Amino acid sequence: MSRWLEPRNRKVTKRSIITSGFAIALVAFGRRLILLAALVSMTAPAVAWAAGIDAQYPVVRQYFPGATRFGPISGNPPAANVYSGQKLLGYVFESRMVAPVPAYSGEPVNILIAIDRKGQIIGAKVLEQNEPILLVGIPVQRLYDFVARYVGHRVTDNIIVGSGGGAGSIHIDAISSATVTSMAVNQTIMDAAVKVAVARKLVAANQVEGAQAPARIRMDYYEKAGWAGLLGNGSIRRLHLTRGEVATAFGNMPAPLFPDNTTASDADAKSQTFIDLYYTLVTPPTVGRNLLGKIAYADLMKRLAPGDQAIAVVANGLYSFKGVGYVRGGIFDRMHVVQGRKVILFHDSDLVELEDPHLDSMPSFREMGIFIVRESYGFDPGQPWTLQLLVRRQIGPLKDVYTTFDDRYQIPAAFVVPAAPRAQGLESGAAPLWMKIWYQDRFQIAGLVAGLLLLSTILVFQDWFVRRPRLLERMRVGFLIYTTGFIGWYGLAQLSVVNILTFVHAVLHEFRWSTFLMDPLIFILWVFVAVTLLLFGRGVYCGWLCPFGALQSLISKVAKYLRVPQVDVPPFVHERLWAVKYIILLGLFGLSLQSVNLAERFAEVEPFKTAINLHFVRSWAFVAYAVALLAVSAFNSKFYCRYLCPLGAGLAVAGRHRLFEWLRRRPECGHPCHICANECEVQAISPLGVINPNECHYCLDCQITYWNDRKCPPLVHLRKRRECAGAAADATQTSDRSNQELIDAD
Repeated sequence: MSRWLEPRNRKVTKRSIITSGFAIALVAFGRRLILLAALVSMTAPAVAWAAGIDAQYPVVRQYFPGATRFGPISGNPPAANVYSGQKLLGYVFESRMVAPVPAYSGEPVNILIAIDRKGQIIGAKVLEQNEPILLVGIPVQRLYDFVARYVGHRVTDNIIVGSGGGAGSIHIDAISSATVTSMAVNQTIMDAAVKVAVARKLVAANQVEGAQAPARIRMDYYEKAGWAGLLGNGSIRRLHLTRGEVATAFGNMPAPLFPDNTTASDADAKSQTFIDLYYTLVTPPTVGRNLLGKIAYADLMKRLAPGDQAIAVVANGLYSFKGVGYVRGGIFDRMHVVQGRKVILFHDSDLVELEDPHLDSMPSFREMGIFIVRESYGFDPGQPWTLQLLVRRQIGPLKDVYTTFDDRYQIPAAFVVPAAPRAQGLESGAAPLWMKIWYQDRFQIAGLVAGLLLLSTILVFQDWFVRRPRLLERMRVGFLIYTTGFIGWYGLAQLSVVNILTFVHAVLHEFRWSTFLMDPLIFILWVFVAVTLLLFGRGVYCGWLCPFGALQSLISKVAKYLRVPQVDVPPFVHERLWAVKYIILLGLFGLSLQSVNLAERFAEVEPFKTAINLHFVRSWAFVAYAVALLAVSAFNSKFYCRYLCPLGAGLAVAGRHRLFEWLRRRPECGHPCHICANECEVQAISPLGVINPNECHYCLDCQITYWNDRKCPPLVHLRKRRECAGAAADATQTSDRSNQELIDAD
């Protein structure tokens, strides 16, 4: 850069001055032109937004033939007013701005909707859709025709796709082979129309759903119960279907429901169980704690955002209620929940695996799962709802028919606090649920913060502590016990690679702070880990704050105290085994792109859930795996952490760009001295004396050696020189004193 600033021996002419001035002016003009273009590009959407909606969608003039003026989209929810002179005729709006209901693709179908002042739908047109079923095989015109059926209906009509809904419902046939899309479109149109109509006072709030606040689950009510008890009081409901009943529902069509190689008689085939399904609202403690166990139930509650509910479904038989829903963003198309006009569709991200149920006398089931009902659906646990099982039969290459089988659920009255009239406006002084959780867990939070402050003190003043090895060793053992007992077994704050995958997907899709704030200990721990990753790298968490890692360290220390032989992996093998955990991390990340729940199932490679969260109360295979890893750590310190842990691999990747190198080394480290490398419990120091920060667990043992003048060869050499010099000086002083005494005697 400096060479351009140096004076040059150039001949400055009038022409060069003019040329330079022209170039400068051209650059300045170009910059202004770019700035103007950017300004126009930013303001163009605002201008289009402010203009009448008829300029963007001319079809709205057909919905309101007498309109003389169309206003801009405005208000909450956003909609455009339509006028004839000064008279208001109705409203036009995009459903995506008002009720973005996810469809089968995971994205909402955007529909242009027009309603008049009587609350009647007078126009509906599909603007955008990304439904995979409509991209191949099924003409999109069927969706257009389906949407057109809503014209003429009022926003207060209870329109149901297919069967069910009770008396007074209006039934509309679904698009053949696109049932889930049909249900999502139905909810999109009706929810959006209702929200605009209520906000504009076209219909009274008590004429539609939501006039009352949802009932509240009594989280303080718990009774011990078994399978028979929960069946008896209606907490668990059953839907049992035989093959004959299903065949009858389809009109005894000749095509089989599924491949069947059985040789049984027709009567036996008809009585054969098609599906034996049980379901329950698992949020109430009397159901959830008895079904899942105390710890697993608490873990589930931490996963629920404010207003979420959870439904457990288990089944045996020939038919799977999960179907083909294991695709990223996809929907479980065989089962959904209906409450009033709301159709609740479950995506892959709504599934939580149900493992090892604890309910007394519960039969075994081939298929189990827990589905989360998101708060956005406005589900009221106190009101009746219906579980619908959809069964489809293929009758042609691109055509099928379906029917639904319903079962109605009503929560026992003792489990809920009755709903109260919905308050107008925001409730004053109502704190978010995450704040209430933080207040309830204030003592655990204080204990965690105190531990983190102590650890911060050790890290910041590590040079002082490592010169007092006996004190540091006692503090380290005590902190490892604190990490295992308080952070792990008591606080259940064991971090997992699933946390990393969930965070990445939340950032890429829909990030909400409230979701992460629901578990204060996990949140505080992640914040601290993020800071230490930036300052120190991965080692602080893995060496001090990981409960499973701390448990391994304690076992290793006890084993060494008992003189258990230690097995060290040869360096060339050891360095190659490091790669295993990164391969596992990449595999889990790839699975998470398909489905986070699928990745979570394979994340059982982490024994954390078994050893820490569930206190080893689990099926024997999981317990055996966790115990085996702990047993190996008695012979090879922290074997799992070094070679298999995907969480450690993720932290190592995130901590590569740390700011500081606080671990001291000497020129003699590695040549000729190998003491630290030989003593490092995780073999993070190469034979050349270099510390690998991606593998270091920051135990500070090498720093203790660094300051130990009885162990570190350079310091030992200096100490001996000082001692020799001191001994020579003492001998000289002694000789001088003797000579002086002789002189005095003479």
